[in-house]
Amino acid sequence: MLNPLLHTNLSASADRYPENVAFRFAETELKYSELDRRTNQLARQLQQCNVEKGDRVGIYLDRSLETAVAVYGILKAGAAYVPIDPLSPVSRIGTILESCDISCIVSAPSKLAFMMRSAESFPSLKYVLGCSPVDKSDFTDPERIQFISWSEIFNSDDSPHCATGIKSDDLAYIMFTSGSTGSPKGIMHTHDSGHAYARITVDTYSISPSDRVGNHAPLHFDISTLGYLAVPLAGATTIIIPEPHTRMPASMTKLAQDEKFTIWYSVPFALIQVLTRGVLDERDLSSLRWILYGGDPFSPRQIRELMDYWPQAQFANLYGPAEVNQCTLYLVPDSLKGTEESIPIGDVWAETEALIVDTNNTPVEIDEVGELLIHTPTMMKGYWNRSDLNSRCFYQRPSDTKIFFRTGDLASRDHVNLMHYHGRMDRLVKVRGNRVELDEVEAAILTHNEVEEAAAYILDSGTEHERLELALLLDAKSDDKEESFRHYVGERLPKYAVPDQIVFLDQFPRTTSGKIDRRKLTELRVQNLQIDKVQG
Repeated sequence: MLNPLLHTNLSASADRYPENVAFRFAETELKYSELDRRTNQLARQLQQCNVEKGDRVGIYLDRSLETAVAVYGILKAGAAYVPIDPLSPVSRIGTILESCDISCIVSAPSKLAFMMRSAESFPSLKYVLGCSPVDKSDFTDPERIQFISWSEIFNSDDSPHCATGIKSDDLAYIMFTSGSTGSPKGIMHTHDSGHAYARITVDTYSISPSDRVGNHAPLHFDISTLGYLAVPLAGATTIIIPEPHTRMPASMTKLAQDEKFTIWYSVPFALIQVLTRGVLDERDLSSLRWILYGGDPFSPRQIRELMDYWPQAQFANLYGPAEVNQCTLYLVPDSLKGTEESIPIGDVWAETEALIVDTNNTPVEIDEVGELLIHTPTMMKGYWNRSDLNSRCFYQRPSDTKIFFRTGDLASRDHVNLMHYHGRMDRLVKVRGNRVELDEVEAAILTHNEVEEAAAYILDSGTEHERLELALLLDAKSDDKEESFRHYVGERLPKYAVPDQIVFLDQFPRTTSGKIDRRKLTELRVQNLQIDKVQG
């Protein structure tokens, strides 16, 4: 039996729980009945703008209630939504619009000035929904783009509306990866994969209509799908955390207290900020029952400290590239001492199978490291307009018809069948002829009591050999010198894996999802070395 369509999940919850709050943002909210009506209005407007089944529609919005209206309105129109990072440069936005042949985007008045300044960089754009300029004199070609305001849209017919002929294997959304790994790739998910993720998520965490889920991630980041796709399936409430709160941990914990979050899901950085600057001693967060995190390594010591604050909550380490959404989880035990070397990524969740293979696609033995391959109904359809990548990223066993996604991640299984993450295959480097896994260098230093976060990377030192560096962000001011940290790493790693230099930073460059931007960090270090060389 094929999965339902994602927007029918919303309509079903509107029928069952019309007065339940679907989304909240900055003390404003949309009930399921209201969200269903507004998405009908937007879908009808999109079709009047010549949006047809299978088209792509951009979402260029800051965090707001309108993001939810945009997602489900686009789906009801039979199109696929393409979330665009609001902080992206013009060139990147233009690349996405051109690549996806986007003629219509959903935006807001706050973005109007940017749209007017940048319109000439978006030649395919014909319609902007959500804002309407009073004066078009700043446009070279003022009639090329039609602007339609939210007030116009929300004053139109709100009767049930949905494009015909939409199938569950049709495209639902394209999510472009962040720029931290180089060129962005468009990850295509269908109604099938999106609904499978929503369904398994609701079942795994027993999400009910009474749950209140804190949505920390922006729409263009893959972990936001829990709040935007899974929570509406359950008829629960998604609280979109305003951007200023994400930057002020004490304000964010106050919001979580006042809104009575029951489920938290974020990258570890957000939880580290909450731990160190969230004044947890002054907060009552006893409503929390799940603390879900993923995307970066997390120190066992820091998890233990958070568990002491929130003993009633179950902590879980989630793993899954955006290409498969989530696919494994590890329930962190209450007995965690904070001294373990690393937290496992656990085992696969429902309806999912994992293989760990060598370079010949042969399954490896217990405790051996290999590439992790995933078969799951939550898997993407492929990369947008990248047949070269699609031909390499999928694997089919000769013995059956199952298709596996090659994650590019290194993993192993232990004797109790738990999987452990060993970093990216593309983070395997050669240092003086020896293979070094950069993620393992980071994992080793993260067990140090003073280290809050760490990033290992390779720099071209301008000599015969590249240089291995390790950048550290410390919990507090430390009297320890570089040599003491090098000694600490040396006790845990082979001599050849000890960094040539350790640098101390006040902050890391980050992607808009909160992950350490290692590519940007490397670029900054190269620039600093060049400056030092000139000054020297």
